[in-house]
Amino acid sequence: MSALPYVLILYYSRSGATRAMAERLAAGVESCRGIEARLRTVPPVSPTCEAVDPEIPAEGAIYAELDDLRHCAGLALGSPTRFGNMAAPLKHFVDTTSELWLGGALVDKPATAFTSTASLHGGQETTLISMLLPLLHHGMVYAGLPYCETELTETRSGGTPYGASHLAGKRSDRPLDETERQLAYAQGKRLARLALALEGVGDRS
Repeated sequence: MSALPYVLILYYSRSGATRAMAERLAAGVESCRGIEARLRTVPPVSPTCEAVDPEIPAEGAIYAELDDLRHCAGLALGSPTRFGNMAAPLKHFVDTTSELWLGGALVDKPATAFTSTASLHGGQETTLISMLLPLLHHGMVYAGLPYCETELTETRSGGTPYGASHLAGKRSDRPLDETERQLAYAQGKRLARLALALEGVGDRS
């Protein structure tokens, strides 16, 4: 097993758009020497009490465990928007992290968020802010996208200073355009650089 520190990219994706963004963030992370990206997802939630999904998803990233968060050097949360908020499956997982909060496991670690929406004004920024809130409660250091990333002023689709975003279209079939790809990559790279700079600061053991 690698001894390198890693950035955890934790996301929920139903139609594949958020997953594509996660992969671009991962590429940005791994463009930095000395750190890795770890992609993880969360299972869907069900109105029934019986577990109906397999423990390992059929494709894509495996499901996250609390230890993935506990030992990460940085964290990126990704979700499609649900009425201007993060999707329930990701929120459900975040709500299980109380023991990490009690122990201060994530304090002083850098974090960011990214999202995908069906419409351009469909709640991208509020969804990003909804993911920011629990990160602040965990004592994490939030890192958005600075305007030195010139694509922020040139984009005609996704891209916000709060984090990378994507316009997926009403059928969720619009691929990431080059501006969105560059911004997601830059966000992953920035998070990795901050994680390396802050590595060990958040260790309270």
